[in-house]
Amino acid sequence: MSIFTDPKLGLIPGPFHKKLEEQNRAQNWYDWAGYAAPGVLDSVEFEYFALRNQASLFDISPMHKYRLTGPDTTAMLNRLVTRDVRKISVGRVGYAVWCDEEGMVIDDGTLFHLGDNDWRLCCQEQMLTWLLDAAWGFDVSVVDETHSVAGLSLQGPTSYAVLEAAGLDVSKLKPFDLAQIDHSLMISRTGFTGDLGYELWCDWDKAEALWDRIWKGGEHQGLRAIGYEAVNLARIEAGFLTAGVDFQPVHATERLHRGQTPFELGLGRLVDFNKGHFNGRRELLSKRESPRSLLLRFDVEGFKPSEGSLIYNRRKKEVGHITSGIWSPTAKRNIALAHVRMPDAGRSSGLKAEIYTLQEGKWRTRMARLTPVTKAFFAPPRARATPPART
Repeated sequence: MSIFTDPKLGLIPGPFHKKLEEQNRAQNWYDWAGYAAPGVLDSVEFEYFALRNQASLFDISPMHKYRLTGPDTTAMLNRLVTRDVRKISVGRVGYAVWCDEEGMVIDDGTLFHLGDNDWRLCCQEQMLTWLLDAAWGFDVSVVDETHSVAGLSLQGPTSYAVLEAAGLDVSKLKPFDLAQIDHSLMISRTGFTGDLGYELWCDWDKAEALWDRIWKGGEHQGLRAIGYEAVNLARIEAGFLTAGVDFQPVHATERLHRGQTPFELGLGRLVDFNKGHFNGRRELLSKRESPRSLLLRFDVEGFKPSEGSLIYNRRKKEVGHITSGIWSPTAKRNIALAHVRMPDAGRSSGLKAEIYTLQEGKWRTRMARLTPVTKAFFAPPRARATPPART
């Protein structure tokens, strides 16, 4: 497989680029890890409602993918990530984070347990050098599969029906299960939308054939190709974090103390101190009771999106900022993810966001009350049903 750069885009076309270009009426491309990825293909409204009411296809091939094999792979991964990977059975997928020696999150990702001492790690940041360093002293092989494995995210309430129509039986897959369909196709019941959905992984040179098969299966299910902007709306509704937006991967920061611990990101459940030593364990033990800030979910008063707004305690003191904020079309709520400094995050009453809006050429501000939310803003039962409904 040869990788080439499209001179018009200055970016690498992915394995589904031809299919996406045929539908990209908006010609809205952005740089995702050097690949040309669609921000919007038609309109974000059409794409979002297809995702929530029908089915959608989103190209996730630019994600970094690493295959880890060898006798010490499970031990090496347990040394790397904060959770106990021994609890992730073969045929399952687990969400994980890993930290530097100061307990600051380097990145998050998904671990696919493909077989005995056979794993695949998918993540946002480039991790090959870090993984090779982490594998030193272990009998582990690390292979970068980013440019050899293509990925499609099929999400939405009719996604199961689409796969069924395409001749793919996934009726027994529970959330976070995976199945090897044949030597070149794997399907996992995973996604970044909080909805019923699947991720399909295939050999790079089989990508277009897979697209055609799924597209034909979705002829009567309202299947639509979508871009990142629609996915971003859905992931905020699900309360999921995005690297570089809701947290800064510590290796990408340019200033000291800009990283965050898993406890500060609300990911303390992924830290297992009982499994033995792992990277950052000593620092995390000392920091778990004294977070500098917390990443919280809020309902925001009114309907004006609050992304980027500063947060004040009773209008007197600036105590944080909103990283992601939207009006949720499905939940019918103004929602946000925000970093709030301690101790204000511990009481979280009296917090307001300073929202700027442009009205008829003039900027106006309003203070919107913030109400803490503990669960996902949108979590439909269909996302967990097994077998899933067809509609």
